[in-house]
Amino acid sequence: MFQFFSDALLRAADLALIAVALSAVYSLIRFPNVALVQYAVVGAFLAISLQSAGLGLVAAAALSTLAVGALAVLFNLAIFERLLKVESSIALIGSLALSMILSAVFLLVYGPTAYRLQLPVLAPIRLMGVRLTTWQLWTLGLSVVVLALFALLLLRTRLGAEMRAVATNAPLAAATGIETRRVTNIVVFLSGMMAAIGGITLALRGSVSIDMGTNLLLPVFAAAILGGLGNALSAIVGAIVIALAETVITNTNLGPLMGEAVWFLPASYAPVASFAILVLFLLFRPRGLFVSEVTRV
Repeated sequence: MFQFFSDALLRAADLALIAVALSAVYSLIRFPNVALVQYAVVGAFLAISLQSAGLGLVAAAALSTLAVGALAVLFNLAIFERLLKVESSIALIGSLALSMILSAVFLLVYGPTAYRLQLPVLAPIRLMGVRLTTWQLWTLGLSVVVLALFALLLLRTRLGAEMRAVATNAPLAAATGIETRRVTNIVVFLSGMMAAIGGITLALRGSVSIDMGTNLLLPVFAAAILGGLGNALSAIVGAIVIALAETVITNTNLGPLMGEAVWFLPASYAPVASFAILVLFLLFRPRGLFVSEVTRV
């Protein structure tokens, strides 16, 4: 049982950072930026490349995170601001196109090979019968700290109040003196950083390849929609629910139903849970578990 919950918690940490980033950006620019999932892949590969070039792990991760945040702002200014002047659906198509371009760049530069960060081998840790690696605990702790800092920023700072005001009513926020474009770019920068950290944590626990973004796309969107797209912190709840559902599918012994002692579904069936939950919520509660708009500042 403890192993089940540890697997679900680690998976939730994988999804939460990117889902929160996606939902935070949506609250301001009102379109789901599909390319943001690929920013996680950029963060992972860039950290690996910087480490291979001779930088230490912390320096490589920090520079990668900042670079992806800056790249997210650049894409927003150069592409998405212009497309949003036409229509949000056009911006969505543009983000799909950018996602495909980034995937092609990954394939050209890195090829189909899986890559890993160079990490020291550390002895595993046993907690309540659960065998965990030190890097799993470090990445889980890092995810929790980043999400907590973002929550404090959103709920306890002047910038957070401005973010919520712009998300609620951008024209009214601008009329009160808030620089909405500046606030939007800050949120886009932070979202790029969170996505990059999400990709780096995955690289710290295993290998990454060019299809990582594709594999993350459905569960991340499902988590964001489940929590209430546009309600950034609620995406954490969505990530937990999706992670629990995926873990149930891949950790349930179906052997008695199949006439065998032991029979588990392959890990590749995990996205079925995300897809099923996504469809159900789109049909019966498309705004998610929580209100998807900020109603009070």
